[in-house]
Amino acid sequence: MLKKVTALLVGLVLMLAFQAGSVFADSKMDGVIADLIGTPYQSGGTTTKGFDCSGFTKYVFDKMGIDLSRTSQAQSNDGSEVKKSDLIAGDLVFFNTNGKGISHVGIYVGDGKFAHSSSSRGVIISKLSESYYADRYVTATRIMSQDAYDKYASEQ
Repeated sequence: MLKKVTALLVGLVLMLAFQAGSVFADSKMDGVIADLIGTPYQSGGTTTKGFDCSGFTKYVFDKMGIDLSRTSQAQSNDGSEVKKSDLIAGDLVFFNTNGKGISHVGIYVGDGKFAHSSSSRGVIISKLSESYYADRYVTATRIMSQDAYDKYASEQ
């Protein structure tokens, strides 16, 4: 019960922060992500009952009519590679969290932050600069065309 209340409170705080414009710029993609904050982690999960990292990214992109591969490794081959310094909202960011290559994915949301389904905390926003992620960052890809970006990820 306490975990559910804590997750709800964290979700509310994050949602209020998003409405203040600290991370999100009120795009359609931001709304989809904001609605998922606090969703629990579930290995193999692809629904709002629980997500793994690539299930989360696939779900968000499906909501925008964009098809992604199912696993983080496969998603790293979708789209085109982009430099870390050139990231824009909606780009996928990839990490090696198990020492065996790409094993984690999130969605860059701007301001040095990304949304992802953490195995320990569910759907959250983290900073790319956090030492855990900075040390494990591998690459990023751009999935959206300019038209899709304008429709889903840019300020409305």
